[in-house]
Amino acid sequence: MKINRIIFILIISIILEGVITILTVGRISDTKQDPVKVNECVRSVELNYGDTGSYSRALDYVVTDEDGKVLFRTKEGLPKTLNEAIIDQCLIMDYEIENESSDHTENASGNPADNARGKIIFENTLGDRLSVYRNRLFVAIAVIMVIQFAIIFAWLFYIRKSVLKPFEDLNDFAVRVASGNLDIPLRMDKGHIFGGFTEAFDLMRSELRKARTAERKANEEKKEIIAKLSHDIKTPVASIKSTSEVGLVAAGDDKTREMFGQINAKTDQIKTLVDNLFNSSVQELTEISVNPSPQNSSVIKELIRNADFLGRAGDYDIPDARIYIDRLRLQQAFDNIFLNSYKYADTAISVSSVIEDGYLLIKISDSGPGVSDVELPLLKGKYRRGANSADKDGAGLGLYLTDYYLEEMGGYLTLKNEHPGFSASLHLRLI
Repeated sequence: MKINRIIFILIISIILEGVITILTVGRISDTKQDPVKVNECVRSVELNYGDTGSYSRALDYVVTDEDGKVLFRTKEGLPKTLNEAIIDQCLIMDYEIENESSDHTENASGNPADNARGKIIFENTLGDRLSVYRNRLFVAIAVIMVIQFAIIFAWLFYIRKSVLKPFEDLNDFAVRVASGNLDIPLRMDKGHIFGGFTEAFDLMRSELRKARTAERKANEEKKEIIAKLSHDIKTPVASIKSTSEVGLVAAGDDKTREMFGQINAKTDQIKTLVDNLFNSSVQELTEISVNPSPQNSSVIKELIRNADFLGRAGDYDIPDARIYIDRLRLQQAFDNIFLNSYKYADTAISVSSVIEDGYLLIKISDSGPGVSDVELPLLKGKYRRGANSADKDGAGLGLYLTDYYLEEMGGYLTLKNEHPGFSASLHLRLI
């Protein structure tokens, strides 16, 4: 998995950082003066005293006499006095040259050397060498830290893409399912760790949709039975009522007229009960709660993007405004309109918006065949579908519910044939 590789690389970089630090700190021991070179320089001064050209240059140093006078220096900038050498924490070595008269010790130039003693002050290069190691350590750690930050940012990006974003999509999906919208599939990406999980969720949506379709079909069959029964009942009841009205007129005594009057009243009662029975079967659709509140129009783009899951809508702008909407119900309204366009037009979709007469108007258009002018005024009715829907599944409730939601939010829906094409305009009330 990618996350395991990222953790492995991060651990390796931390170990590498520790190793470089340990190795660099270990090199501090190299900052001490080399005793071999120190002895070499002291010995060269003692053997070649006075012949500065023969002095060793293995290290930088200053030669002074016993009075502190500088006799020789390997380069400029070295301490000139003993006090300066002490302040700079330089290495100070003594030298002593004895010339016994019997031996007539000669120096390298062949001249007898007088007795001499003094100090050899070696330059303290500890600070410079420590500075070099410090700079190297700083550069190495800085490079590794940049790599670590890059790894961390890559990790955060991976978590955002592969963990947080899928959960956000699942949350939006759960809200849609809870609201009853089972038509829009869940976007699946098997490239992240929740790929199989999201696939299972979408399978659940498909099964729920099948169950909802079966339930809707059963309800439609129930309504058809109720409609048929009401028709079958109304026919004999109408005959009874007609007969009772004739009998009421033709009756010769009050008792008979009273009996025909009761029959006439009961037939009216039966007719009312049959009508109520039919209406009660579809009454639940108008009991859906709509709870609008003030919102910023910036939410419109997100709702349209969620509804347009096939990406058919082009570029568009939404004017900045305050609108009075129920976000969940408006999402369902957009879902219904885009699904209708997918189902009946199957073309590119155009979205435009404008502020007009106290409303934010969102117009959604396609380039499909539209509907006949006769059918257009009926499409917002309950269970109304156009002639082009014969081979498409559906209950004829999408535009009816969309219109109902908008009216409950203080807006309204208008439908229009564009020749070619079809448009639905959602009028959202401004506040």
